[in-house]
Amino acid sequence: MAIIEPLRKDIDDPSDIKKHSASVRVWHWLNLLIVSGSLLTVLLNSTLLDVKGNTSYVQQQLQESGVSVTPGQAKSVAHGLEDKVWGIHIYFGYALVAILLFRLIAEIFQPRKQKFFSSLNSAYQTYRRHSKKSNLALHDLTVKALYLIFYLLLIIMGVTGLSMAFDQELGISKGTSHSIKEFHGFCMYLILIFIGVHIAGVLLAERKENKGVVSDMINGGKTSYGN
Repeated sequence: MAIIEPLRKDIDDPSDIKKHSASVRVWHWLNLLIVSGSLLTVLLNSTLLDVKGNTSYVQQQLQESGVSVTPGQAKSVAHGLEDKVWGIHIYFGYALVAILLFRLIAEIFQPRKQKFFSSLNSAYQTYRRHSKKSNLALHDLTVKALYLIFYLLLIIMGVTGLSMAFDQELGISKGTSHSIKEFHGFCMYLILIFIGVHIAGVLLAERKENKGVVSDMINGGKTSYGN
């Protein structure tokens, strides 16, 4: 499990605490809220508002109120409730695309050392410089690679989500839209796995020598000399 713990200090200069710019910190917490909200809508529609489970419930409740409806009519009501939540899910999708664009633009103005690909390349060069024998260097490179995968998954979620939302405008057939939906859902499960791994890594880091990674993502990170 140690391989998933985020490193707080620079490998070659342990006195230097890694810093996070304000834009990255804002993106991180907004992304947390938006992804959590999006996943919550999926959870609601797959449990409490599941059409199959709610059809008989709606029919029963209406019959107890003296209203007689067919299973088809009850199913339409259940579908309507589900669609309302999917509407909220779509808005979360728009928000996700917006903050991804914000992250991309912010990356352009980041200090070179704090740019993601520069950081990833630095981790790779450090790994090579240590003759590929340093577990710490491998650790840092692995964490950076996981973040790269996460970014790619978010981009895929945004693109596939927009494709489904504007399928008619884009001339996407129902069959293709269904395939996109399946792939969109698959990527969602991968993101859930990443979130679980990320949380586990942060919790482990906070219990060990890298304690402070959460506060660093709030205040930006400071050197051990207070700079």
